[in-house]
Amino acid sequence: MPTNQHIAEQFELLAKLMEIHQDNPFKAKSYASAAFAIERLPIELADMNRNDIAQVKGIGASSAQKIIELLDRGSLQSLEELIQKTPSGILEMMQIKGLGPKKVATIWKEMHIETIGELLYACNENRLLRYKGFGEKTQKNVAESIEFFLRHKGHFLWAELETYAERIRHILVEAFPSYIIESCGLFKRQMPVVDALEWSTNIPFALLHTFFEKNEFQLSQVDELELTAKGIENVQLRFYRSSTEQPAVVAFRKNCSELFLNEWIGQFQEKWSSATTEEEVFTACGISPIPTYLREDPAVIERYKDAAPIQVIQPKDIRGIIHSHSDWSDGANTIEEMAVACRNLGMEYLVISDHSKSAFYANGLQEERVKAQHQYIDELNSKLSPFHIFKSIECDILNDGALDYSDALLSTFDLVIASVHSNLNMDQEKAMQRLTRAIEHPATTILGHPTGRLLLSRKGYPIDHERIIDACIKNGVAIEINAHPRRLDLDWAWVGKAQEKGAILSINPDAHVIEGFNDVRYGVLAAQKGGLLSKNNLSSYSLTEFTHYLKTHRKL
Repeated sequence: MPTNQHIAEQFELLAKLMEIHQDNPFKAKSYASAAFAIERLPIELADMNRNDIAQVKGIGASSAQKIIELLDRGSLQSLEELIQKTPSGILEMMQIKGLGPKKVATIWKEMHIETIGELLYACNENRLLRYKGFGEKTQKNVAESIEFFLRHKGHFLWAELETYAERIRHILVEAFPSYIIESCGLFKRQMPVVDALEWSTNIPFALLHTFFEKNEFQLSQVDELELTAKGIENVQLRFYRSSTEQPAVVAFRKNCSELFLNEWIGQFQEKWSSATTEEEVFTACGISPIPTYLREDPAVIERYKDAAPIQVIQPKDIRGIIHSHSDWSDGANTIEEMAVACRNLGMEYLVISDHSKSAFYANGLQEERVKAQHQYIDELNSKLSPFHIFKSIECDILNDGALDYSDALLSTFDLVIASVHSNLNMDQEKAMQRLTRAIEHPATTILGHPTGRLLLSRKGYPIDHERIIDACIKNGVAIEINAHPRRLDLDWAWVGKAQEKGAILSINPDAHVIEGFNDVRYGVLAAQKGGLLSKNNLSSYSLTEFTHYLKTHRKL
């Protein structure tokens, strides 16, 4: 039988959903009042005479009928109907502290945002500031609340765990200085999404158990080979005990995909079972060391036999910042501030790519503002030379695949990044038609975040990756690896295929603040998993090389 607490929660949810759907505000208010009254009742409603329920202060006849419905069938039909009409992401959003029904309704109906991941991304792009009821402080609080909520869902972005992983490692090394502690698993493999931090160690589990209990960690699994602990950050810390094997061997097993490991074992049997370091694993098998981030596809093993190690891209190889937003649209800094900061990082150029006019939510540039911005950039280039600012736009790909401006205006940009930002709920046929037409447009220089995904938040629209890659190669269009840690789109798993076919990739931060330049590093880490070489990355080109590339690829 439903308890008062459960009934009150159902009434509260019903009231909020009615307000979000703008469904009879007077009834919504009465249900909210009933929820408040029910929570404070000294007696369970299930134990009351049904005829007396309507007489309880704060309940009334309409609410009493719904209480009886709940008591009889365990649910409310009207609530079920509203839940069916509400996207799951909106229901989840209602759990975020600081977001009442009115704000959720604005986010959904006016901003067209349906998941908390999209909302967090919108906060990072300062989009909320353009709507009534969302000031800078509110936007900051919403972002912090979402980040807290996501931390409690059990999966994390690689970037979110980097500092914490280092802190835990430092604590363990300090507490157990005479033992071996080897990082391993998904985090070590630079996977964009991680569900636990993992280590291989020869620390006796009895000592680890005592250590974590003393420091108020929750222990969820302890056996002879594995110990799992969790602190207040709600991140699983998983330890693998190397009893008969060396920690390096255990770490090696965890640092490979299942396919890679099976191929490795098939080829090399147990030649590496006594290795004390991962380097010795490779030495014992007569093969050059394969970086952890490349141990996904078994085919890489053959490439490392009797060959020099592949020199994949490194953060130091980035020479320019492509794709950044200023305060002309939804960025937080002026173009000059972005340029000076970029130059201070040792970069040779900056590509300013503010939003186009259809991105009204991001203060997209109307035609007259484009011309004014170009004049301003010319003035800055005279001032900042030899550092150079390129005139670009992140041009919306419209629903039919057309670009957001006329060809005449598009021809005034040094380069155009074409991206989908609206009407994301497409099937593959629609997505392919839309993207292909944009790729074939003579103004398009780079295809921005090809699938539109937001990790842990939005799957993205389905595309035929190979056909998109082929279309980009045919039309001389580079493919973006959007380096924002919540995007990392193009996914690393397709980077190798794109490179193999002859595509040019472009690791771009999509920065909306100066600090966003640092996201380039996450794009590099993802690109490394695909084996990207710096020569095939557009943002690794020098200013001279980049300028030449734009001239030779200009079609409008």
